[in-house]
Amino acid sequence: MNRTIHDITLTFTPDIPRFPNTPEPTLERLRKMEEGAANNLSRLDTHVHFATHVDAPRHFIADGHGIDAIPLDVLLGPCVVVDFPDLAEIGPEDLQAKAIPPGTTRLILKTRNSELWNDYTQGFRTDFVALTPAAAEWVIGRGIRLIGIDYLSIERYQEPGRVTHRSLLGAQVVLVEGLDLRGIKAGPYELICMPLKLKGCDGAPARVALIEPEPVKEGPR
Repeated sequence: MNRTIHDITLTFTPDIPRFPNTPEPTLERLRKMEEGAANNLSRLDTHVHFATHVDAPRHFIADGHGIDAIPLDVLLGPCVVVDFPDLAEIGPEDLQAKAIPPGTTRLILKTRNSELWNDYTQGFRTDFVALTPAAAEWVIGRGIRLIGIDYLSIERYQEPGRVTHRSLLGAQVVLVEGLDLRGIKAGPYELICMPLKLKGCDGAPARVALIEPEPVKEGPR
């Protein structure tokens, strides 16, 4: 039986809201077959933390490794999606209440942020849901190696000292930001997360998917 695959990557368009004081990405056609060119050729100009992307330790840790050094065994494998539809921020008590299975190493957070992708015209929202610094410590203490969220940052807007990012990246936790979790239900999945392999870079755009588990087969009655 075929397993359902969910693409949780935002379709790249310069219209996606971006953090203040970051450059606007461009996607332009340099050659056009309709104008007589032999082929179509496009150019992409973007910073690496736009739309769906992965943060490497180097993003906030001066001597941290780059995106090309993140092991594939962290980016691929079983994960758990948990849903926080009503929270303004996620604290350790909220994570604890979800009874996340012991041994979980990849955790995806679905929040009310997902609905923000329905309307890009509202621009960047500073009231997005994110982890508190205490929740980041909970994640580290549970041995989670990858955590993802459905807005452009795992950290609350203008968090003093950037504590959440620094704690997670300093502990080698991979951050996947800008996920599109509309229509995704809480539960177990297989995660595929493939950022561009940019040498020594602090992050990279990524294609991310969730694969539903195989249905449980009923035995003979």
